Amino acid sequence: MGGHMASNVMSDNGKAASGIPTSGGVSNAAGSSPRMAAINAAINYKPAGPPLNFAETPTQDLFCANVFSKAEMKKRLPKPIFKGLIQTIEAGEKLDPNVADVVASAMKDWAIEKGATHYSHVFYPLTGGTAEKHDSFMAPAGDGTALTEFGGKELIQGEPDGSSFPTGGIRLTHEARGYTIWDVTSAAYILENPNGTTLCIPTAFVSWTGEALDKKTPVLRSMQALNQQAQRITKLFGYDEDAFIASTAGPEQEYFLIDRNFFFARPDLLNAGRTLFGAAPPKGQEFDDHYFGAIPERVLACMLEVERELIKLGVPIKTRHNEVAPGQYEIAPIFETANIATDHQQLCMLMLKRVAAKYGMECLTHEKPFAGVNGSGKHVNWSLGSSAHGNLLDPGDTPHDNAKFLVFCAAVLRAVHRHQGLLRAVVASAGNDHRLGANEAPPAIISVFLGDQLTDVFEQIKAGGAKSSRARGTLEVGVDTLPPFPKDAGDRNRTSPFAFTGNRFEFRAVGSNFSIAGPLVAMNTIVAESLDYCATKLEKATGGDSSKLNSAVQELLAEIMGECEPIIFNGNGYSDEWHAEAEKRGLRNLKATPDALEALLEPGVRELFSKYHVLNERELESRYETYVEQYCLTVKVEANLTKKIARTMIFPAAIRYQNELASTCANLKMLGYEFDTDTLDKVTELVKGLQDGTAALAKVTKGGCEDIRGCYEEVLPAMLNVRKYADELEAIVSDDLWPLPTYQEMLFIK
Repeated sequence: MGGHMASNVMSDNGKAASGIPTSGGVSNAAGSSPRMAAINAAINYKPAGPPLNFAETPTQDLFCANVFSKAEMKKRLPKPIFKGLIQTIEAGEKLDPNVADVVASAMKDWAIEKGATHYSHVFYPLTGGTAEKHDSFMAPAGDGTALTEFGGKELIQGEPDGSSFPTGGIRLTHEARGYTIWDVTSAAYILENPNGTTLCIPTAFVSWTGEALDKKTPVLRSMQALNQQAQRITKLFGYDEDAFIASTAGPEQEYFLIDRNFFFARPDLLNAGRTLFGAAPPKGQEFDDHYFGAIPERVLACMLEVERELIKLGVPIKTRHNEVAPGQYEIAPIFETANIATDHQQLCMLMLKRVAAKYGMECLTHEKPFAGVNGSGKHVNWSLGSSAHGNLLDPGDTPHDNAKFLVFCAAVLRAVHRHQGLLRAVVASAGNDHRLGANEAPPAIISVFLGDQLTDVFEQIKAGGAKSSRARGTLEVGVDTLPPFPKDAGDRNRTSPFAFTGNRFEFRAVGSNFSIAGPLVAMNTIVAESLDYCATKLEKATGGDSSKLNSAVQELLAEIMGECEPIIFNGNGYSDEWHAEAEKRGLRNLKATPDALEALLEPGVRELFSKYHVLNERELESRYETYVEQYCLTVKVEANLTKKIARTMIFPAAIRYQNELASTCANLKMLGYEFDTDTLDKVTELVKGLQDGTAALAKVTKGGCEDIRGCYEEVLPAMLNVRKYADELEAIVSDDLWPLPTYQEMLFIK
């Protein structure tokens, strides 16, 4: 990757490029604190090296340049082999193992031409991140030369350690074997590095006993289940095409960018990904002036390179813009099949962090890195369709006449209504708990926004039959030079966790740091179950007689609306009235992760995943155990950081200021002047509160943070209590003594 290189970010030895120390409480010889040094380095940022040359290689010419794509395979593979692969990729047919050697040879040659020396099976463990194990193509020949080796066996299967990743008890320490298995549906790609390239092969990751240890395997299983049930519905409507009906996804990634000098000067950001201390800045997001505003030059340069690298990897990036909070941004791709979208989303997060560092910035994907301003989500736009049917959630201009669409849409409503707890569970984490229900994030109550047009259609169906759809209309703005343009039939709702947005549903509760695999597995499987229910009812009602289909559909839709009406809510999800109304409707309000994760163990969820062969009981329980452990570990790390920062950074700064005030007071008193001691008294009070709060936090964490309920009910409140005193001190202590970069600096200095 080319581009600007930051010349003033922190170096490996813990010093800024200027030589100023970056940690510790002692000011340097120039009288500048580490925080002030970070500010100075940030405002004096200068890119190193020439900018990218877009004229030399236009971006549009780079799409899939580093991908072993269908087009590349078509050029390099024999026709029968290529045809068999396409049948597997596009129609979901079983892969012929005999093709592996031929594909491996072609893939190796292509990769070596691209400069690759190693290959890696890339997989997605339950950490939520990306894992990779690199192996060289080179093998000694015994005569002082080397050969390049990569056959079908190496392509199909790898063997990483199956016990060193989170497994929830599936693999114990002494049971280490695990396998990575080539996922032919997700194209191999080249990952570039300034010193070479690596062939990356997306894979599933399973244990020696066959259970899924990863995020990918359940996605593939759930897509298979969804296709099987969706095919039953389309066949009822007279379609005989066997084209694979796949779920599709378009995840919108929100993130923050801050100068790396500030990042390295904040132990909480460095270790926890979010600020555990920080008073509100004088100006935050209250002016709404950052949203869709002009993108800062340095940020835009970074975005352009991120997009260029992702385009080379076949990620169809479409949108970039400033988000609501200062320092917050968004990137979004065009829709892809769910499995590909999941893999590409992981690449997107990886590339954001890599490229941001080159521009002297840190990319923060935590759901709530800064208290009091907009949190970051990952809105997952979900639909389903095929090459034969198109988008099955496209209502057309007259949805009341589109029976196929209405069945699929009603199936989604039923799925969300029956599995509210599961949908809440798959977006549960310590980080997302700080975001849900505040600053444009949806509440923890799962509901569906349908919009005026579809709500009216389904109300008509419930009343006896839909005869019309609200027209889109034309919007007139009263300016002659502006052309009239089509107006949507309904408004949008930014407070809904599950909203219909024209031709798809948008799951807005997903956190920005999540893999989208978990939410997709849940959506695919619950809709598969609902389509199974609908198909069974329609098959029984029609008995193979297509003339009975219309009346059977009307009866089915009316039944579903009668059952699922409580899940539809088009109003303000932030209001207190909605919480009261949701309770009356019988909707679940699982406010925090300890409550939400329990839904994974409910009998209905166990039965759901088992019936459709997505997760067996042991795999499901392993995920519950893993997510509980991750929650507890997150809180433990944050609690330890809170104690350390309070004791070693904030307390010393406060004591120094207290001593300065006391000394000044004593000197003035000796000279006969009166001195207002209110500030001194307040600082003394806050220092005492900080000490007591830190001691109380140490007490509740003395036995560790192993119990998820204890973490939520005892440790987190104790951490907030320490923060309360620290943030008040930040507003009083002399600015030159305060050790941590402030919100004002991190959010606004670019």
